[in-house]
Amino acid sequence: MLKLHPPRRDRLLFWAGGLLGVAAFLLVFGLSPLDVTNDAFCRGGFIEKDIQQHYAGWLFYRQSALRFPLCIAESVNWPDGLSVAYTDSIPLLAAFFRLLSPLLPETFQYFGWFTLVCFFLQGAFGARLLGLFAKGCALPLLGDLLFVFSPVLWERALRHTSLAAQFFVLGALYYYVRGCREGRYAFPGLFVLNLLTITVHPYFVPMTYAVTLALVLQQAVRTRRPAGPFVFLGTDLAATAAAGWAIGLFHGTASGGSDALYGYFSMNLNSLWNPAGVGGVDWSLFLPVQNQVGGNYDAFAYLGLGALAALAASLITLALRRALHPLRLLRRHWPLAAVCAALTVFAVSHTITANGATLAVLPLPAALIRLCSVFRSGGRMFWPVYYLLLLAAYAGLCRLGRRQAVRLALVGGMAALQLLDLSPGLWQRHTAFAAAQRQEAFPTALTSDFWQEAAGRYTHLAAMDGIQADALHLALYAADNGMTTNDPFAARYDAAALAAQQKTLAQELAEGTLRSDTLYLFAVEGNFLQAVEPVSGSGAWCGRIDGTEGSWYVIAPGMAAYEPDGSCIPYGPDYPLRLADYTDALWNRGVLDSDRRVVCLADSPFARAKLEGAGYLCADGTDYAILDVDDSDPGWLMITLDIPDATVLWGKELETKPCKN
Repeated sequence: MLKLHPPRRDRLLFWAGGLLGVAAFLLVFGLSPLDVTNDAFCRGGFIEKDIQQHYAGWLFYRQSALRFPLCIAESVNWPDGLSVAYTDSIPLLAAFFRLLSPLLPETFQYFGWFTLVCFFLQGAFGARLLGLFAKGCALPLLGDLLFVFSPVLWERALRHTSLAAQFFVLGALYYYVRGCREGRYAFPGLFVLNLLTITVHPYFVPMTYAVTLALVLQQAVRTRRPAGPFVFLGTDLAATAAAGWAIGLFHGTASGGSDALYGYFSMNLNSLWNPAGVGGVDWSLFLPVQNQVGGNYDAFAYLGLGALAALAASLITLALRRALHPLRLLRRHWPLAAVCAALTVFAVSHTITANGATLAVLPLPAALIRLCSVFRSGGRMFWPVYYLLLLAAYAGLCRLGRRQAVRLALVGGMAALQLLDLSPGLWQRHTAFAAAQRQEAFPTALTSDFWQEAAGRYTHLAAMDGIQADALHLALYAADNGMTTNDPFAARYDAAALAAQQKTLAQELAEGTLRSDTLYLFAVEGNFLQAVEPVSGSGAWCGRIDGTEGSWYVIAPGMAAYEPDGSCIPYGPDYPLRLADYTDALWNRGVLDSDRRVVCLADSPFARAKLEGAGYLCADGTDYAILDVDDSDPGWLMITLDIPDATVLWGKELETKPCKN
């Protein structure tokens, strides 16, 4: 057998493992994502719509002026701008290609090549890591199939694009093992990996630094000279913070975003053997899908049947042989065990779930929950432990066979079972990408010809309340037409500044003042009806535009002559009433639950004018007598009807009729 000098073997493993990752990428996604002028899958939405957010962030940033800090998309979170780190647009590449923008084609996306590089480095670092536990190249490359076909990797690739950079975790583990064996900690490669994490996705920062901390503690205790290891750690942290500042991560105040707090996206206790992926995907050919609670789906951590079987077989066999010494391992690697325990506890969170049940919600101070909510998708923090378990499955099998042929058979069998088990999920990824290319899975709801008529007329798109229907296609529309937007489609934004801006715009509308360069959009009909009357005669087209994902309520200055298509309802005397979509413990889509005879409308001058002198509320040719109108609850009009069950009015367009003589 050919014997390779270790450095040469390391290089061979790196490149061969990388090519294995490239082959896996091409097998599932093909060549089309590598065409930088092909943005169909970026607009089509892969598995979810998130890649539309990533692409919109890049489009907005490409139109922004060069400035420092870098990566500030001036047209998002307007007028203050926002770092594209909060649109997951991979700031490192966004900054690089923004500098090259004048040389790039008009349509340009880098997400396909980024994902390919992630797969290359996943395979490269994976093979090098496994090479530390077996001789030769065949065994590490066979085992590397666990890493390049990791379900956790495929769940994120081209969906949460930047989170495909899981090679950061494998790289940190590689340097940890090398450092323990060589008595080292100051690896330039580890320093660079830690530094780059924040320029790709901040969630990788605590993952790689947890492993680095374990190595630093290990060496500090071993040598009894903590100064050097902790200077290395501190310098690396300072450089990482500086990189975060350089890409605008700390620009402004990014306080708003999802209402979900730490604990919602926690890891279910069944995650390791639950093959339930996002979008109803079953990642296992053999194991059944288990129940989940709330946001457990984001903590997906299915190991695969091959890895699970290898872990079980290794643990049982080594225990029977008395070759497994957990206490010895714990004494040797106590810092790594400690950080893994901390990461697991953080991932499980104070909201402990198992299958479809919430077992307990442990009380935590509100301040601590807010702090932990910086990484609100806490289940992702399990990834270093996840990859250690895959490593343990491989290393365990390598210890079972004394002969190389037996080890090859065991590891090869594990890899074959793993790929067979994961085949449904991989095939689904293949077909879903084809659908994204055809833009079938998430077609735009902006199908009314209103959007074509409005294109090029306005400089600003103002979301007057909440996040708009089909917000990501709306963000792409704004970017394509050179508009700024305050629509909060990013993962984080300045909630206080947005609220203040919306209040100012609402006050202007109440005074009858329109900004001719601004397209006003409302998500809530009641807010639209409250704002529209003072400006309805000011040369603007006002009304409702229906889409497949909801409705927009629009004030479009200068478009009074617009002739609406069938998806538009102009505001005027014939504009219909609808029940307010107001739901809490007492209300159900605008119908009082107690007797279902009281309905709710948003209070507005328009609604009051409609109800003045009215004796009946009408829907589908049926008249329901109005028995009482109560406006004692500010902001709402509660109407008692002579009706057995007012839920028949859900989603109906309502009119009023005067009292009969």
